[in-house]
Amino acid sequence: MQHATLEAAAAAYGVSTMFEAAGRTGLVDLDLIAHIPEAKVAGRARTVLCGQDDNLMVPAAIARAQPGDVLVMRMPQSRPVSLLGELLATQCLARGVAGVLVDAAIRDAVAIRQLGLPVWSRYIRARSAAKKIVGELDGPLEFGGTTIAFGDLIVLDGDGALAVPAARAAEVVALAAEREAAEAFKRERYRNGELSYDLDGLRAIVEGRVD
Repeated sequence: MQHATLEAAAAAYGVSTMFEAAGRTGLVDLDLIAHIPEAKVAGRARTVLCGQDDNLMVPAAIARAQPGDVLVMRMPQSRPVSLLGELLATQCLARGVAGVLVDAAIRDAVAIRQLGLPVWSRYIRARSAAKKIVGELDGPLEFGGTTIAFGDLIVLDGDGALAVPAARAAEVVALAAEREAAEAFKRERYRNGELSYDLDGLRAIVEGRVD
């Protein structure tokens, strides 16, 4: 499967299906705001470690970004300080960035939503960051209990965020396709009145147990 097709498939299957297909690994376990709730994005991770309360590295990351990348940004300590605003978001769109994942705040939230850039952030705050500290680009990040490396497949939608190691991306997408087909079959049976209580053997567990 070609890379762009792989990412398109991952976005279509979504976070929850990809999470199950990945063996319930890779979940970014944070309370995230999906600023365009209906957006579904998947792309290569472009990781950004900013200095504390500083976003100097965000313009640097945008300068390196390739079309389809997902910017994954954090500081050493997550705080409600804005790492992204409308002007940086405008540059992201011009560079073809597919989406942004921020373990910090964004500002200009309405303007960014109107631009159409899919962004997931932990906070919204007007508090601006400094631009003084040289951080790190394209290194591994600990992010919501998951390690994200440069090039990993990031999946984002209304259910949150997921990171799939680059080496497993094709395998997990293939497993997601199998899962999606199985769920489509079940969905049709449910529409016809059958119940998961019976199809998944749950009745036997609940009613056949020994008290």
